[in-house]
Amino acid sequence: MTIDDFISSLQYYHRDGVFNPWNEFDSRCDIDETAPLIRRRQLRYYLQLRVSQARYLLIAEAAGYQGCRFSGIAITCERMLLNAHKKIPASFIFDCAGQRTSRPDCVYMTSKPQCLHGMNEPTDTYVWGAIADNGLSSSDVLLWNIFPFHPHKESPFSNRTPTEAELAEGLIYTQQLLTLCRPGIMIGAIGQKSAQTLSEAGIPAAVMRHPANGGASLFRQQFAQWAAGIAEL
Repeated sequence: MTIDDFISSLQYYHRDGVFNPWNEFDSRCDIDETAPLIRRRQLRYYLQLRVSQARYLLIAEAAGYQGCRFSGIAITCERMLLNAHKKIPASFIFDCAGQRTSRPDCVYMTSKPQCLHGMNEPTDTYVWGAIADNGLSSSDVLLWNIFPFHPHKESPFSNRTPTEAELAEGLIYTQQLLTLCRPGIMIGAIGQKSAQTLSEAGIPAAVMRHPANGGASLFRQQFAQWAAGIAEL
């Protein structure tokens, strides 16, 4: 499998109640009909820069409307790609700035910063911040979601927990991604849904608390312990 094969596989997934960032266009939220193409291009470039050399793979739960839904990159919000993030510059992810795909006049946006600078996701900030704070090279870390698509409620600006069936379907894409990674890549699972799905598939992973819903402090602590442990290897 090649990177293009992998992205093509992602592109053709469809399920009701799920948004596929790499194939679907929502005129209410997306800047124009090129949005899924931009997101595919950004994912492709992100993978090209990392997939064969990354030593660590962090896998969270699912794409969210503030993050991968618009950036096309797991656990990464478009404000980072646009050099508008307070802590994480675009150069930490790419060697150039990315492109915006959220619509600045989207009726679902609730703040002026979203309209002006794109979407910002707290979980993405915690994870990228932990990578930076613990001295890991950003090119050494690959980010993914066990269910890579965006499960939502009625509003496109909402998130929901993926179902067991969706997690099983998402696992297939994680297994495909692993065929592109270097042998022996070290995996960290962020959140119980990711950890449980990987464990049931026989894929070993260190388990970390998801930073959402009051888990940020424990996540930082567990990530630091994990980073210190791998530094000793």
